[in-house]
Amino acid sequence: MKLNLVMLAAMTAAGLVGCGGDYTPPPAIPEGTTVTLALMETTDIHANVMSYNYYSLAEDTSLGLERTSTLVSAARTENPNNVLLDDGDVIQGTLLGDLQAATKPIACTDTLAVHKVMNAMKYDGGGFGNHEFNYGLPLLSQITNTDFGIPGVAKPTGTCGAPSFPLVLTNVTGVASNKPIVQPYTLLPRTFTATKPDGSKLDVKMNIGIMSFVPPQILDWDQKNLAGKVAVTGVQEAAKQYVPEMRSKGADLVVALSHGGLDPSAYSPKMENGSYHLTTTGIDALLIGHSHLIFPKGKETGAAALDPSFAAFPASAKIDAVNGFVNGVPTVMAQSWGRRLGIIKMTLIYTGGKWVAQQDKTSVESRGFKYTDGATIVKADPAIAPIVATEHAATIAYAKQPLGVTTDFEMSAYFALVGDVSAIQLVNQAQLDYVKKFIAASTDATIASYKNIPVISCSAPFKAGRNGASDFTDVAPGASAATPVGLQVRNPGDLYLYSNNNLQAVKIKGSDLKAWLETAAKQFGQIDPAKTSEQDLVPSYGTIYNYDVFYAENNALTYQIDVTKPVGSRIVNLTYLGKAVADGDDFIVATNDYRAGGGGAVPGIDGSKTIIKSPDANQTVVSNYLTAQGAASGKVTLAANGSARSWSFVKVATAGPVILRSAPGHLALAKSSGITAVTAEGALDASGFAKYSVDLSK
Repeated sequence: MKLNLVMLAAMTAAGLVGCGGDYTPPPAIPEGTTVTLALMETTDIHANVMSYNYYSLAEDTSLGLERTSTLVSAARTENPNNVLLDDGDVIQGTLLGDLQAATKPIACTDTLAVHKVMNAMKYDGGGFGNHEFNYGLPLLSQITNTDFGIPGVAKPTGTCGAPSFPLVLTNVTGVASNKPIVQPYTLLPRTFTATKPDGSKLDVKMNIGIMSFVPPQILDWDQKNLAGKVAVTGVQEAAKQYVPEMRSKGADLVVALSHGGLDPSAYSPKMENGSYHLTTTGIDALLIGHSHLIFPKGKETGAAALDPSFAAFPASAKIDAVNGFVNGVPTVMAQSWGRRLGIIKMTLIYTGGKWVAQQDKTSVESRGFKYTDGATIVKADPAIAPIVATEHAATIAYAKQPLGVTTDFEMSAYFALVGDVSAIQLVNQAQLDYVKKFIAASTDATIASYKNIPVISCSAPFKAGRNGASDFTDVAPGASAATPVGLQVRNPGDLYLYSNNNLQAVKIKGSDLKAWLETAAKQFGQIDPAKTSEQDLVPSYGTIYNYDVFYAENNALTYQIDVTKPVGSRIVNLTYLGKAVADGDDFIVATNDYRAGGGGAVPGIDGSKTIIKSPDANQTVVSNYLTAQGAASGKVTLAANGSARSWSFVKVATAGPVILRSAPGHLALAKSSGITAVTAEGALDASGFAKYSVDLSK
């Protein structure tokens, strides 16, 4: 090969030739060469590192990164060309997360336990979820070792412990800087084994571009941490800004990590679940989360049915929930808590100088722990537990600390959707007590003027099946008047899951209250009394955190739900102190900042009616209330704190069976708690729930 002096000088300057000899260009990629690769996803881990439930102090083999790691190893063996990504909501959700972030925050030199494990699993990249902001920007800056460029938010000096893989966040900017607080995207350079048209192998270099989106509602949900500091762009606008830029910088594949579910309704920049609308922005693959659901339908033997929210999509939405495509874009959601691994297996062909995905050679799977035969749970990766042994032991010791109060009843949510309030009433009492005392002690003239307005409270059964049959509140099992049980630090978190929620109060009218109750009653399916086939009373637990149960002191507020009626017309016989609630009646409702600020889309509850913004977390309010009961009497009791059923169903006889899915083995508890509508326990469904028979005529 002969080079003229000009070419030689240029190539030498570019580092393409040295003292040893002639320049050897990289091998050209033949037209028609293919690469098969796997994009793997986890989402909504929520600090579930071990297969362990810190609230019940028991092993739970249905969750945990130590088993996800086994899924990852198997998938990597099957797919040597692979990329492992996470879709956010990593750091919050268990006592382990709370201990390390809030109760005893880790030092800059330390790394969160969940990040330690993810580093060991060799993640390639990750995004953010709404719960990453729960503990505030200073801690988030520290644990990600990132300077957000936000005035007043300083990362500790030096290098802090953090994920060893790149994190991206595409649609959040600093208010002061108008710049992304985290790199909006990154290109992951990878070398993959390709197959030439003649069947021989070739190593090729590819750039995998990743971007990440969070719901705009973080500004409402974490207002106390984010107000005036960050702004959120709609997912579609942010994607349209950066996808072309990624392509121009050499992205061969663009992957969106969207912490939002699928909502095919008309696009709005304020959509909580805007992932659907990312499929029109030029991305190649979509990894989603936030909803804690399985998409597409599981492929294992005996896989659970599609969640009704997916099954109900109109054909015009072009959502293939069986094969995993949204508007032709391969899409996966790997449930939550490490219980599944999303796998998008793609084949790309090199044509016209670029890599092009072949949809007909793309498969999508949300793989669970029983993927091999539908029955056998994968074993935990033995390498994981030693990595976090110290943190795990510290969390258990923390969970066992006594609160100084006993209970004579079991507080559970197994039958909360048929009227059991044993896990809800005490939360409502704690919230109501807090707000009444706040108003009574206030020197603010406006707050003081509310002293004669009735205070009521609402709370949801947060742990009532959303994350599977093991996801139910169950505090002090076996407790009775004869054998009371001492409560511990772990119990308030079981009663009130979200440690980041702060107590707030809103001032509403009777018409608002009815609309709020109608919104809560959306959880129920519409029951047809004449139908002879099985009907599920609660078809989906996906938004169970929106099932607010209302309570007034001495059970002064009562109402009924008619599940034979359509959504929006189910609440009847709504009374306060025995009198029908009028549209113009005034009430103050103790709730949380999520709901008061518009979370759950309750009509009229959008932040404008908030009158009290407490600095105290709801979970702390519950814990302090329990401690106060212990100081006063040493106990809480079923008669005083767990048996005031404020609501019931309108009685109706049905021609066919009505069922409630709940954890198996608790029929006796329903009967002993006086839940007479639950008459029998049936077989397990594909998700491990028992089908309990419900007689709505009782």
